Order: sequence, then C-alpha cells, then structure tokens
Amino acid sequence: MTFARVLTGEHQVVPLPFSPTALTGISERMITSHHENNYGGAVRNLNRTELELDAITADTPPLLVAALRERELTFRNSKSLHELYFANLGGDGRRSGAIETALTESYGSAARWEEHFRGTASGLGGGSGWATLSLELDTGALRTSWSGHHTQVLATSVPLLVMDMYEHSYQIDFGAAVPRYLDAFFANLHWDEVNRRLEAALRLRAALA
Repeated sequence: MTFARVLTGEHQVVPLPFSPTALTGISERMITSHHENNYGGAVRNLNRTELELDAITADTPPLLVAALRERELTFRNSKSLHELYFANLGGDGRRSGAIETALTESYGSAARWEEHFRGTASGLGGGSGWATLSLELDTGALRTSWSGHHTQVLATSVPLLVMDMYEHSYQIDFGAAVPRYLDAFFANLHWDEVNRRLEAALRLRAALA
C-alpha cells in the first residue's frame, strides 16, 4: 500500500455536485456564497496551515505547533464536512432504500428519526455547528449527533448525512428562521447519496470485524 504524502498544501475546492440554481427554496446567491467563501475559505486556510506545519523544526515553540495543529483540525474537518453537506443536497427529498429501513429499525420509524434530527439541528440555531447522522463502527448503531464546532465529531463513526448549522448556511435566505431552512434542507436531500454512504460504511464495519 502506498501512503499519501501529508502537509503538501495542495487541496482543491470540489465543485458543487449540482447547479446552484437547482435547489428548491435555497437561492443561488446563498449556496454560491456558502460554497465559494465558507467552504472555499476552509480549503485555502487548510493549505496555508499545512505549509506552516511543514516548515516546523525541532526549535519551533510547542505553543505555535499546538496552535497550528488546532487550526489544521478545524480547517480539515470544515473541508470534509462541507463536502459531505453539499454532496447530500441536490435531490428531491424523497427518502427510500436501505436508509429508510435502517432508520425504522433504529428509531421506530424514519419520521421519528427526522424529529430527532430536526430537534438536534434546531438546538444549534442562531449559533454554529453541525447536525449529523452517522454509522457508529464499533456498535453498528445509527447515531444522530450534535457538534458545536468543526472539531467535535463522534469517534469511530462514518457520517451518512451532514447538515451545516453555521449561520452562513442559511442567513442570506432565511435570516433567523431556522425552521424554514430545515424544511428547505429536507426538501433537497439526495437520499441516493446517503444510501451510498451507508453501504460503504457497512462494508467498512464488516472489514473491521
């Protein structure tokens, strides 16, 4: 196996997987700003931070190294979570397939899970963070989790569905009306992508068993 070289500062912005005019209830202006400025900014800052880390020596003050590592984790997770977020948009919002069955088995019904997810996201309204549905690899459970920052993730889990709850993801269109953003998010979900992630996560869990 060949391992990728680290700290190259060569990450690229991944294009939107859908036309910015294609979403229902989410404007081209907002999704474009989100993609170019917030996600793109995270990619650019990650590249700069990696180059700074690549330049450290045995004489670099530990406090500086620690600060750079914190920034690296923040920008790396922001990059990854934004890419997952954009990739699970662009659909018609109709839930079907293996994820429907999995959510029903886990929560009693998919509708009951959606209540949990909406409540989790609503709790972040007016602030910052992420709401995620993930497969926990050690237990095989579907976990709905909350993150108040880019660096807070559920250990040993694979994200299946990611929702950005930073204000930049909705304020241009919805102001402080978080429930309207939640409705628009669910109306545009690309459940085939979520099913693809679930299948991949289940294969990974089986390989680790």
